[in-house]
Amino acid sequence: AQVAKSCMPSVVSITNASVKTVQDFFGGVQQYPSESSGSGIIVGQNDSEILVATNNHVVADADTITVAFDDDAVYEAQVKGTDSDNDLAVVAVKISDMSEDTLKSIKVVSIGNSDELEIGEQVVAIGNGQSVTSGWISAVDREVTDEEGKTTGKLIQTDAAINPGNSGGALLNMQGELIGINSAKAAATEVEGMGYAIPVSVAQPIL
Repeated sequence: AQVAKSCMPSVVSITNASVKTVQDFFGGVQQYPSESSGSGIIVGQNDSEILVATNNHVVADADTITVAFDDDAVYEAQVKGTDSDNDLAVVAVKISDMSEDTLKSIKVVSIGNSDELEIGEQVVAIGNGQSVTSGWISAVDREVTDEEGKTTGKLIQTDAAINPGNSGGALLNMQGELIGINSAKAAATEVEGMGYAIPVSVAQPIL
């Protein structure tokens, strides 16, 4: 409970709105709005922007991206950069767009050391809608095949539930430090009920 409480202000919900174009049976083209959501983590702040880390697949192909903070206020965000190979992205929200109340209610996450993780260590996952799950480190340096059949880099494997809405959310140690970025895209068919996270030691230099 303590970890969840101290880290909630660092976790955001991200909504990706786009217009999909589909060819119909008669060769005509139809456009319809599409919306998907995921999670993000506030990893930095400079003079003008709040910087949020998430998964690349959460923001891919977006026409507009909105971020909902801990106080439920919603602001538009811009993609700063993406790395599809590692499924990471950074989006930014302008501080000038944000209210005093929102700025007071959020905080930059503390970064932990994912290289020191031990199997059997307890972890907490926080994601979209501020849902919290808990579990254990089941394996480190695990390579799995993602939905597109590509082999991922070295991931943290945990039995804390990570569903698509939690993708891009935070995996935390019991000190409330960020040790991984959850990725619902990575799935190992041979292992039931396992979640995967990109270790923060891999993510940090990329971000």
